[in-house]
Amino acid sequence: MFRIEPRKEPSRAMAYATPFLALLLTILAGFVLFALLGKDPLKATWIIFVEPLTTLYSISEMMVKATPLILIGIGLALGFRAGVWNIGAEGQFTMGALTGGAMALALYQVEGIWVLPLICLAGIFGGMAWAAIPALLRTRFNTNEILVSLMLVYIATLLLSIMVHGPLRSPEGMNFPESRLFHDAALMPVLIEGTRAHWGFIVALLVALAAYLLLRFHIVGFALKVVGQAPRAARFAGFSEKHMVWFSFLVSGGLAGLAGVFEATGPVGQLVPALPVGYGFTAIIVAFLGRLHPAGIVVGGLLLALTYIGGESAQISMQLPSSTTRVFQGLLLFFLLTTDILVNYKIKSVRARPDALTLNRP
Repeated sequence: MFRIEPRKEPSRAMAYATPFLALLLTILAGFVLFALLGKDPLKATWIIFVEPLTTLYSISEMMVKATPLILIGIGLALGFRAGVWNIGAEGQFTMGALTGGAMALALYQVEGIWVLPLICLAGIFGGMAWAAIPALLRTRFNTNEILVSLMLVYIATLLLSIMVHGPLRSPEGMNFPESRLFHDAALMPVLIEGTRAHWGFIVALLVALAAYLLLRFHIVGFALKVVGQAPRAARFAGFSEKHMVWFSFLVSGGLAGLAGVFEATGPVGQLVPALPVGYGFTAIIVAFLGRLHPAGIVVGGLLLALTYIGGESAQISMQLPSSTTRVFQGLLLFFLLTTDILVNYKIKSVRARPDALTLNRP
């Protein structure tokens, strides 16, 4: 027999082990799923998790996919540490792409090394402005930031659609809902020649390093932890919860906006209605998979990017459904949340005790 008992204190070892356990359970569940679909489980697992690591092009595509996941995941993790639940990073990503793309179109055919930094700043401010809405409602009216930030995602997506159907639509686009292709000065420089990998990946790594230094050595990082874990102690220490809410939303919104700019000026090269592809929601999985630690988020971003690339390859080579990638990501989050119980609880084997009462013989 087994029973679950609470631990005296959370297990640090299990906190780092459960992401790997969740990944293993996800792969095993994938085996069962592929078998039910009548596909070869070994071949499908190889294509999704191993094959993308064997070619330079696939690795470069992983870097492209991982860039927005890392940037958004870092911003969300800072807020989650403080108990600020920004679920609307997808909308902030979209608004960053929209404002940055609008700046790129306003500077169409303008040359200069200052053009791209100005576009990135416009995207950062766009994401911050969109994130400021739930921050204001949370701090002023105590509104639930989860619902507000989530609902703003759909407004941002519709606003992008309206703009590319109207004011930002390309005059040479034969009435298709898309903007002009950005000129060379407004495009992200290529990191690996002959691929779509750009310098945004290096920026994402530098942001992760900056986040680590902030959390490890700066008073703001300490304040985020205290506000999230012990609000009363934070008030006694003089840390303002409202300031942390604003800081968390503005930083996460700015990084999501920067990710949107990198996507628009990088692999896409223009504004289109289909620009938001779910990075903002997937980054939530990345943040928790990385244990809200910058280094873990980098690894988690690369892993989720691997599922994107491998899932697309499996769809083509094995005729799998287009939802394969989403299923794997959902299973990974499910098993991660399930195995998290082992951090605070332990499973103990209990030997069955014989009945203490015996019947007297007549």
